[in-house]
This record gives sequence, C-alpha cells and structure tokens, in this order.
Amino acid sequence: MDYNFSEIESKWQKSWSDHQAYKVIEDSSKEKYYVLDMFPYPSGSGLSVGHPLGYIASDILARYKRLKGLNVLHPMGYDSFGLPTEHYAIQTGIHPSVATEINTKRYREQLDRIGFSYDWDREFKTSDPLYYKWTQWIFKQLFDSFYCNIEDKAMPISDLISYFEKKGNQDCKAVCDEDVLLFSSEDWNSFSKKEKQDVQLVLAPQ
Repeated sequence: MDYNFSEIESKWQKSWSDHQAYKVIEDSSKEKYYVLDMFPYPSGSGLSVGHPLGYIASDILARYKRLKGLNVLHPMGYDSFGLPTEHYAIQTGIHPSVATEINTKRYREQLDRIGFSYDWDREFKTSDPLYYKWTQWIFKQLFDSFYCNIEDKAMPISDLISYFEKKGNQDCKAVCDEDVLLFSSEDWNSFSKKEKQDVQLVLAPQ
C-alpha cells in the first residue's frame, strides 16, 4: 500500500491544530518538565537541515515525558533581535521587521509540516518589545548591582558606594577585577566622576 504522505500528514496536522493537542495547561498535581530548543534566527528563507536535526531529538524527549505523566512545556520562538537579522536585511534590502515577519511565517509552516509538539500559544519573537523590555530590565539590574561575598548574593551598587565613602575598599568583600587598586575613603571622595565609574564597572556580578 502506498503512503500518501500529503493527504495523511495534512489530515493529522489539521487535527492536532484544531484540537490544540500540545497546548500546555498548568497542573500542579504533575511534575513539571521544560524542554527548550535553540530558537532559529529568522534570517533566511527557510529552515536548514541542521534545525530539525536538533529539534527532532528534543521533540522525542518532550513526547516521552508527556507519556510518563509529566506536565511538559515545549515552546518555540525566534531569535530575531540581533546581527543575523541585520545582515539579512543588508543583503536583501528588506527592512528587518518585514523580513522577520515573512521568514517566521515560513519557518512556522515548515515546523508544522514536520509535526513537532510545540505549544504554539507560547510562541514569541525576541524582537517583540514585550519580550526585549525584560532582557533590557535584567541588564539594568546587573549594572546597578554588585556581588557581595559576605551575603553571597547580588546587592545594590548604592550600598557599596556608601561603604566606599566611609571606609574605602580596604576590607571590601565585593567580587571584583584583580586590577582594582586599594583606596581609602578620602581617595574615593576625591575621585572624579569618571574614576568612580571605572571602579564600578569592574564590580558587576561575576
């Protein structure tokens, strides 16, 4: 018997989509399991052979864990904020936002045809302002923090500056670059704004 892949696969792909077969519903009674793929760069007209090579393995794992009764989250997104998209825009003359929209639709069509068990309600693009505002927020938190060896956690950089103003860094327990010179409170208070910033830049959480 011949395998009419076009008819059979289209039928089941539509069924999976219509019934939201892979939609994730939070269920605290089940153990959680997270399967995360590397998001493709939508900087080409279609997926490469290397994309499904990795995605097939992770999809097998996600399906196996579901069958074992775990509450599996298996999302998909697009790494569309960065140099690959910019280079594609330069090469083609297509605006990055337009190219991203065109290419993600094509990628989605190809991923659906392969039949991966993604929860498409969780789909996102890293170029979406609703997403990247949080990556920017994270970096702002890092920039305004230092790592304290005493507390064993990140703390506000303002606390460290107050310490410098009173005691310098002689007994400072902040994680820092080895090139930071020792200074007294008098030294710190006499530093220029740039000199203080130079010290702070090597005190980011390691």
